[in-house]
Amino acid sequence: MVLKRKHPPVTSQDPCGASPCETIDESLSQICCASLGAFPSHRSLGGLSSEQLDRIFPTLKVAPPEGPPPPQDDTSTRLVDDADHPFMPAGPNDMRGPCPGLNTLASHGYLPRNGIATPAQVINATMQGFNMEFSLAKFVTYAAFLVDGNPITNLMSIGGKSDLTGEDPPDPATVGGLNTHAVFEGDASMTRADAFFGDNHSFNQTLWDGFVDFSNRFGAGKYNLTVATELRIQRIQDSIATNPQFSFVSPRFITAYAESTFPINFFIDGRQQDGQLDLDAAISFFRDMRYPSGFFRAPKPMGVEGIETIIAAHPIAAGANNGAVNTYTPDPHSGDFNSFCTVYTNFVNETIRGLYPSPTGILKDSLNRNLDFLHEFVSGCPQIFPWGR
Repeated sequence: MVLKRKHPPVTSQDPCGASPCETIDESLSQICCASLGAFPSHRSLGGLSSEQLDRIFPTLKVAPPEGPPPPQDDTSTRLVDDADHPFMPAGPNDMRGPCPGLNTLASHGYLPRNGIATPAQVINATMQGFNMEFSLAKFVTYAAFLVDGNPITNLMSIGGKSDLTGEDPPDPATVGGLNTHAVFEGDASMTRADAFFGDNHSFNQTLWDGFVDFSNRFGAGKYNLTVATELRIQRIQDSIATNPQFSFVSPRFITAYAESTFPINFFIDGRQQDGQLDLDAAISFFRDMRYPSGFFRAPKPMGVEGIETIIAAHPIAAGANNGAVNTYTPDPHSGDFNSFCTVYTNFVNETIRGLYPSPTGILKDSLNRNLDFLHEFVSGCPQIFPWGR
């Protein structure tokens, strides 16, 4: 759960605190401030009526959705740990989150180092820094942005909730960044704990020890597809046995298998690309959030190559525990790899509509535009217009 910060009362030092605003309730005070052209920063818009929102939105720093950038012209391997992108550790106020790849891109300046980025910046960074395939970069970016970013300001945190993404849209949207549980981030990560245990985004040494153990047992000291198949099912079984709230339905059902392939496809030096990830290189990404020294990106655009092998090795149906450990029950309504259009439909109709049940005006326009970008990846599926065209 992401809790909204309580806001201090309006005072005479507040530019909107002078009479008559200071004598009215918070909702009306917000509108009064908006009419003065200075909506108070970092206040929630939750609980306001459509009329009130229509008056406030024009005063915000609105950034209309920008189209995705084009594919790269040069998709060959090249040095990415270069002089223009030196490693700098995250500062105390910089955002880092559950994705080691994005953390690394921010630490090297391919993304803004504070961890606050637009969708176009994320797409460009994943292509430039890792040679991620263009359509996959678009899909994962817009899927994450729609649930974790701010559609009004066009900004998203790659970690926790941040004031830098702007004022919140109305509840129940959270704009909580990629750390937000159960909308894009999910359980059974390889190196991050389930949210039930308190921290779903920080490097977990115990899980890393398991990563190393499986790499030694099944990969002769390297992480490869054989290791990925065994570690993926083990992490699922661990969560079933220890997390009463374990959920493994789409979209997490999809992203969990995809993330098992990413270390092989993106964390192996592009001059090597033998499918064998050295553990010293792996920990550089997973824990230290930096490229290994002199790292070259993949030699060609890469996506989720190898995912079919991981899925087929230990099939399991999408499902969840029922409030107690070892109660895993398949969910027939969850999409899977055999029904990707169902995954897309459920994501739009349930997840996104759950966060934005009745958007209007600028907010609705921004959401619809970003949904258009998302649908480009699944153009074979009928497009869903949850609030009308």
